[in-house]
Amino acid sequence: MSKPWVKWLIGGVLVLALAPWAVMYLAAELTLMGSPNTPPHIDDEAKTKYPIVFAHGVMGFGYIGKQSYWRDIPELLRAHGAEVYVTQESAFNSSDLRGAQLMDQVREILQKTGAKKVNLIGHSHGSQSVRYVAGTHPEWVASVTAVSGPTMGSEVADWLDGLTHTNPKLADTLLDFGNALGGLINWRAHTSLPIDAREAMKSLTLGGAMAFNQRFPAGVPEEPCGEGSHVVEGVRYYSWSSVGQFYHPLNMADYLMTFSSKAFTREQANDGLVGRCASHLGQVIRDDYPMNHFQAVNQFSGLVGPDVNPLALYLDHVRRLKDAGL
Repeated sequence: MSKPWVKWLIGGVLVLALAPWAVMYLAAELTLMGSPNTPPHIDDEAKTKYPIVFAHGVMGFGYIGKQSYWRDIPELLRAHGAEVYVTQESAFNSSDLRGAQLMDQVREILQKTGAKKVNLIGHSHGSQSVRYVAGTHPEWVASVTAVSGPTMGSEVADWLDGLTHTNPKLADTLLDFGNALGGLINWRAHTSLPIDAREAMKSLTLGGAMAFNQRFPAGVPEEPCGEGSHVVEGVRYYSWSSVGQFYHPLNMADYLMTFSSKAFTREQANDGLVGRCASHLGQVIRDDYPMNHFQAVNQFSGLVGPDVNPLALYLDHVRRLKDAGL
């Protein structure tokens, strides 16, 4: 029979491994505090030719109640004249499945609005969803913007994938917990989309990202840390990202990103989940904003560092799209 200290050691390891997931869920609940109110119409400086369509990343959702994954960002853009749609994909699943889910929603948006095209903006794994749609139906898409997107994968996914070989029981426990979290997100978001944390992990490894890039190469840099083609098949490609993990002591995601950043060996400059160079796609607007991965979408509860305003970044970018005739 195992000695008591062995049981305590195993239990401690599991608690430490699962704690980040629990922190993430609690932080996600905090980001939903307060119902957003769309400010009255201010002006038309964000009124683009084509609608703006958002695609969330892993552990994400469209709306829970009145609050979206993109905390306060859609409301700000609408106040400045933009037509904005927030989509819902699986919280965890493969890039292809999530891309197909987004494609169905884009088709519906085009039918509903009568628009010829849309401007797609994807955060994190959502950047692969928007690339999937643009690569499959470029005639539907005016622009693709990747925000903190794992174009070259995430070293955190590589770490977890390695764990499936070195400690499969612990890896299975983590992935099962991820599936449970995805089910909880489904319940809170009133959806029943398929959840598969293992497929999400595979898609986000370096190998998974490289396989995706071979099928959807538009905008992918040919040189390490370079820029990709700015325009492919009439679609403009943009990206921006950030570096650093800890910027606000009251934002629990900062603690999680500090923890997850320990998985990085190739890129020390990272946002906690994605490396600076790994995020490059198309025209790189900037890759070193002082934010972590979740602050890039104004989470959680809008608690970010003092030197950046994520809301302003989106407004500036939509102005950029408008100026480009998109």
